[in-house]
Amino acid sequence: MSEKSDRELVDMALKGEKKAFEALILRYQNGIINYIYRMILDMDDAMDLAQEVFIKAFFSLNTYNPAYSFSTWVYKIASNLTIDYLRKKKRKDFNTESLSLRNKEIEIPDHSMSPVKNLEREIFYKKLENALNMLPESLREFIILRDMNELSYNEIAEIKNLPLGTVKNKIFRGREILRKLLEDEDAP
Repeated sequence: MSEKSDRELVDMALKGEKKAFEALILRYQNGIINYIYRMILDMDDAMDLAQEVFIKAFFSLNTYNPAYSFSTWVYKIASNLTIDYLRKKKRKDFNTESLSLRNKEIEIPDHSMSPVKNLEREIFYKKLENALNMLPESLREFIILRDMNELSYNEIAEIKNLPLGTVKNKIFRGREILRKLLEDEDAP
């Protein structure tokens, strides 16, 4: 069933084929979980919210407009639920220890690199984690969607209901702040 397009799977799910919606979940669950986790920094809550995203998507499937991509639609649901969660929790103090830029399930160790290169890479990722964690929440979300979840600028604009120029500006500003934070950390 993974050979089918999102649109075909949605049509099948609307006709009552459970396996079709399960295929959509399998296709998007890792990206949705990663996105939510990077925003709220709590894996248990991220898993719960991701489940809520797919439940909401399932019960709202008849409102899905095929003029837009399914991924954009489901990320918009995830974005809205995550923002609601953050508003309720009013979390301003993020724990840098809990942030992980990489999904442990899909991380594949690179045995071709020397131990020194592996250590350098781990140090860089830790610095990147810390810098990402210091970004304002409003910019961090855009960096996560673009650079980690690899969504297009247009998809992000649709998800966030913003003009394309605003999205590009936020991503540019977020990257500039990240660059400066990483440079400052490397300064003696």
